[in-house]
Amino acid sequence: MSDTLLECIEIETGPQPTHAVIWLHGLGADGHDFAPIVPELGLANRPAVRFVFPHASVRPVTINSGMSMRAWYDIYHPAVVPREDEQGLRASEQALRALIARENERGIPTANIVLAGFSQGCAMVLQTGLRLEEKLAGMIGLSGYLPLAGRVPAERHAANQQTPIFLAHGTMDPVVAFDRARASCQALLDMGYPVEWKTYPMPHSVCGQEIADISVFLRKVLAG
Repeated sequence: MSDTLLECIEIETGPQPTHAVIWLHGLGADGHDFAPIVPELGLANRPAVRFVFPHASVRPVTINSGMSMRAWYDIYHPAVVPREDEQGLRASEQALRALIARENERGIPTANIVLAGFSQGCAMVLQTGLRLEEKLAGMIGLSGYLPLAGRVPAERHAANQQTPIFLAHGTMDPVVAFDRARASCQALLDMGYPVEWKTYPMPHSVCGQEIADISVFLRKVLAG
């Protein structure tokens, strides 16, 4: 992972944004994947938001025969567990922290930042947000799971213990098993996190009702 900031697409809902949403794509996609969602979120009458859609670095992915593609970390086996790419996860966590720091430098405090992500991006939201030393406005995890779950109790930081978390998953997901997502949600609940859990009759994707629910969540946590 390079020490330089990741390349990003940025969309601002108004001048001089006071809030930010950093939204991470899934395996093999890029920052363009979720950029079209911004107008659908209905934030026009809210404080101006800067949406940041970073492109993950290109790396070989073992599960895809070693082909190189944009990925936040390597995936060794369809079940992911028990062997996870801890080095890749932690490197991408540092890259995401650097993006948070840049928003701070541009005048947006961490308390006004939401981390959002799909699939691998969801994993990175939880990997980073639970360990972050400053409180976030919220976390959104779509069609993903809690990575390095056994490490979280010892490594989590109290700053985001009460941060609202929106988790959503498709009941017909063939990529990230529904049971694993539900177990991740339960693990967070068992640690006392305020999790809003939504399910939809869909595969590894996003649906209209989910976007509407994300909109409600964002309007709530970005109200300040």
